[in-house]
Amino acid sequence: MHRTDITTALADLVFNPGLDLHEAADRHFAPDYRQRTDGRWDDRDDFLAHIAHLRGVVAEGSVEVHDELYDGVRYADRHTVHITKTDGSTVRTEVYLFGEFAPDGRFRRVEEVTLMIEGAEADRKLGSAR
Repeated sequence: MHRTDITTALADLVFNPGLDLHEAADRHFAPDYRQRTDGRWDDRDDFLAHIAHLRGVVAEGSVEVHDELYDGVRYADRHTVHITKTDGSTVRTEVYLFGEFAPDGRFRRVEEVTLMIEGAEADRKLGSAR
């Protein structure tokens, strides 16, 4: 079984705007995908609305994984997302993520907590903005 990871998923979803949003999501996220970010639960449609918003404000970016663990269907990591927005400003957010894979290796559930390291106060909720 091939399993996705956060670096590849975010590259396709956010940093590759030429790739259709739904195609990118289908590569990495199961149909019943749910995500909780900083205490707020979203279903797959809400999550895709969030990603569509990010695609409109992010010019480029990257993911730096500090720690990553696979254990059966469980996944955990600590990563930093580096973003340059279309207005030229930058945001750096550290993310603590726990997830679960579907049998086909796509994410079924992700729960994450974010900590903004660099950016404007208005960017503090970028991890769940729509």
